[in-house]
Amino acid sequence: MDAGGDLVNIDVLKDWSAGIENMKKYRIGIIGRSGRGDYGHGLDEVWRNVPEAELVGIADENPAGLKARADRLGIKARYSDYRKMLAKETPDIVSVAPRWLDCHHDMVLACAEHGASVFLEKPMCRTLAEADSMVRACEEKHVKLAIAHQTRYSPRIKTAQELIKNGKIGRLLELRGRGKEDHRGGGEDLWVLGTHVFDLMRIFGGEARSCFAKVTQGGRPVGPGDVEEGNEGIGPLAGDGIEASFEMAAGCTAFFSSHRNMAARPSRFGLTLLGSKGVITIHTGYLPDVHILEDPSWEPGRTGSGWKPVTSAGINKAEPLKNTDRLARGNGNVAIVTDLIESIEKDRQPLGSIYHARGATEMIAAVFESHRLRGPVTLPLKNRANPLLSLPKRS
Repeated sequence: MDAGGDLVNIDVLKDWSAGIENMKKYRIGIIGRSGRGDYGHGLDEVWRNVPEAELVGIADENPAGLKARADRLGIKARYSDYRKMLAKETPDIVSVAPRWLDCHHDMVLACAEHGASVFLEKPMCRTLAEADSMVRACEEKHVKLAIAHQTRYSPRIKTAQELIKNGKIGRLLELRGRGKEDHRGGGEDLWVLGTHVFDLMRIFGGEARSCFAKVTQGGRPVGPGDVEEGNEGIGPLAGDGIEASFEMAAGCTAFFSSHRNMAARPSRFGLTLLGSKGVITIHTGYLPDVHILEDPSWEPGRTGSGWKPVTSAGINKAEPLKNTDRLARGNGNVAIVTDLIESIEKDRQPLGSIYHARGATEMIAAVFESHRLRGPVTLPLKNRANPLLSLPKRS
C-alpha cells in the first residue's frame, strides 16, 4: 500500500551506512541517452560515492555520448542497446538516468524483466497507464524502484515533520506549492517540476483524494487546438497557466499554481505549509532552505514576528551535516541509493518508492483530467490515459 505521509527516517541511513563495508558488492548498470535526456541529474555519478557499488556496464544510443561518459566513469563494458547490456552484464541495480519521459516505461520494464532494481530520474513517466505497468512489472519481478525526489530524503524534512507534530505551527490548514514559473511555466512546469512539489505535499498531507483544476493558455481555458507535443518526451501538453486544488487525506487543502514567465528571484519554487499558529516554507534539494514563522496571523510585518531558519538540528541552529559527509554528496542521490540498497537487503520499499512516484504522477494527471471534465475528479483516477487526448471543444 502507498502511504503518502510516511515519516522520512534519515537516521536509518546513517546507522546502516556505518556498517556498509561488510556488505556485498552490487553490480551497477547505467542507462543514459545523450542528447535526449542525457544522464539526468547525476544518476550515473552517484555510484562513485558508494563503496559497495561496482559499475559493470553502460548503455547509450549516442556513440559519442557513450564514449565520453564511459571514459569519465571508467566503465569498460559499453553498449548502444540497453537491453543487451542488461542481458550480458546482469546488473543488480540500474540507474535509468535520462530526463526525457518517453523512454522511462520501456527501460524500467526491461530492468525488471532482468531482475534489476532501479534508480529512476524524475518525473516517472508520461501516463498513469505507463505508471501502472511499471508498478506491476516491479511487483511481479520482486524488484525495487526509487525515484529521484531528493527532498524527500532530507533530514530537514524530518525536522519540519517533528515541528508540526509538536504543534509549532498548530493545525495544518493549507499547503501551497508553486513551480519555477520560468519559460516552462504552466503545463511543462507541472510535469517536470510539479512532481517534486506534489511529493512534498504527499509527505505532509497524505494521499490526494480529489482535484479541481483549470488549465489556461493566454488567460482562456485550453482546448484541443492548444495541445502540442511537449518538450523532453512528455507527450501531449498544453497550457501556460495552471491553477489546481486538492483535498488531502490529512484534512488540509493543497494548492498548486504555475504561470509562464512569472518567475521570482529568489525562486518561489517549493511548498508553503500554513498552520493555525504559523507557517513553514520549504524549497527543494537534499539540504533545502527551510524557514518557520511562529505567527498565527501569517503577517510578520504587522506583528513584529520574524522568520527563523530550520536545519536538521532544529530552529535557529547550525547545520551539523557538512558537504564532506557521505550522505550529503551527490545532491542527495547518495542518500537515495543508500536507502535503495538497504530496501533490497531488508525487502522493504524505498523511502521514495514507485508508489510515491505514481502518487505524484497521479496528481499531475488529475489537473488535466479535472480540466477535461470541467469539474472535480476523485483520485485514483478512472482515466489512465493522457486527458489532453480527449479534450472537449470549448463552446
